[in-house]
Amino acid sequence: MDKDIITDFNNLYKAYRKAKRCKGHNGSCAKFQTMSLEGVHTLKEQLENQTYFMAPYNEFKIYEPKERVIKSCAFKDKVVQHCLCDEIMHPKLSRVFIKENSAGQKSKGTLYSMDILKQHMYGFYGKHGTNGWILKCDITKFFYQIDHEILKDIVDYYFTDEYTTWLNHIFIDSTDGLGLPLGNQVAQAYAILMLDCIDHLVTGELGIKYYGRYMDDFYLIHHDRGYLRFCLECITEMVSSLKLSLNGKTQICPFKNGMSFLGFHHYITPDGKYIRRLKSENKRKAKKKIRSMAKMVKSGKMSDKDFYQRYEAWKNHASHGNCKKLIFSMDQMVQKTMEG
Repeated sequence: MDKDIITDFNNLYKAYRKAKRCKGHNGSCAKFQTMSLEGVHTLKEQLENQTYFMAPYNEFKIYEPKERVIKSCAFKDKVVQHCLCDEIMHPKLSRVFIKENSAGQKSKGTLYSMDILKQHMYGFYGKHGTNGWILKCDITKFFYQIDHEILKDIVDYYFTDEYTTWLNHIFIDSTDGLGLPLGNQVAQAYAILMLDCIDHLVTGELGIKYYGRYMDDFYLIHHDRGYLRFCLECITEMVSSLKLSLNGKTQICPFKNGMSFLGFHHYITPDGKYIRRLKSENKRKAKKKIRSMAKMVKSGKMSDKDFYQRYEAWKNHASHGNCKKLIFSMDQMVQKTMEG
């Protein structure tokens, strides 16, 4: 039974150890750690007796890559979510999801998703050259518009155990009204599952070979523009049945023009070379952010070590594209800015 798995002390302690990584300065984490074994035992009792409830969220905003409201749950709730996701949800969903669904899963991420796109673009080019079309879709304010009742119906279909249903409903209904909190681990799993029906519609009923999705950002590549229009109608109807909608960025564009996906512009040259470059908007944002961080270093609000750690993280991201000249120019800018 799922209850035996979630209330198992070893599973909860393993989840506790995962949850505390990089959380040493978090208040609720520090408090929990001072009595870690007792804290895990208390959670175990609450989960066994079904008296467990979520603590209020800590709400804050982030501004990169765009402004978003983050709701972070208490440390004890992170422990339970790790246990639920790692022991129950992910093992089952890994058998349900298609391989091209690549967000929030072990050994999958943005690089995996971009590499799938690269394979698809090469595969399409090998058969049709640059004579084709791309349908690029995105959901309007996806996380904020998810209907709790529809989501519960979907989650309950895959997880039928009464105990897991009880726990899933606690997390889904942890906020009032529509939407899921961006800071919840379990919310990532729910969101990926929410659009699984589109994956199977596109690859199954519609027979699209070159398809990929990262959360609510997905694409279809096909040689017939008219057929992609039909696909868009079918997808729009499916999305509407979930009480969601496609946003204004959804469009059909020529394959030769490439597409924007996960912060990069991807395209195939007429002679068959695949190119991945950072979008111009992201270049401008990176330069602005680096200048801003340099000012913080000079004013004593940020350490040199923190600055270079963040800059190296950006370089690592940019290195996944054809960005050698950009990285070289940014290195020069950083040297000039930090020495100036």
